[in-house]
Amino acid sequence: MDTHVIAAGLPALGWALHGGLLTRRLSTARRDPLTGLHTRAGWTTRAERLLAKHPDALVVLVDLDDFKAINDTHGHAAGDTVLVATARRLADWCGHHGIAARLGGDEFAAIVTDPAHTTGLHALQEALDQPVEHGRTLPVSASVGSCHRPDLPLPSLTDALSAADAAMYAAKGHGRRNTHH
Repeated sequence: MDTHVIAAGLPALGWALHGGLLTRRLSTARRDPLTGLHTRAGWTTRAERLLAKHPDALVVLVDLDDFKAINDTHGHAAGDTVLVATARRLADWCGHHGIAARLGGDEFAAIVTDPAHTTGLHALQEALDQPVEHGRTLPVSASVGSCHRPDLPLPSLTDALSAADAAMYAAKGHGRRNTHH
């Protein structure tokens, strides 16, 4: 093989490898390594587009109740198991009509484009409140807040998240295992 051809092709190969690595890094930066859900940044961009495009969209916030106690009592591996189970349950609830994210710690969010294609918020609450097995049965509960796009004066993700957050804390105020919208 001609060494000139090889020499000419090496920079192109290098750039191709570099581009592939950058693409992979960007992709993994948009996904939480523990749960596989979107991160806040990756989810926000997509959620803003979905909220603007779908008039019946529903934004949901989830916060695990007493999560620190699980970590402190049973260890971080048990806490990780609870986080992974919560992520799977939220993503399953969204199905193909939405996307879920881990915002950080024990906080999750989701947007569904058509809530009629889900099993409903009550079913989500029941799924999230199921115990998790990690060498023993760990009780799990979550507070859920939601905001429907039609309830907003303008379809802004910031406003939807604020309303869902207020509803979530109202649910926490009514005791554990509550959903509020």
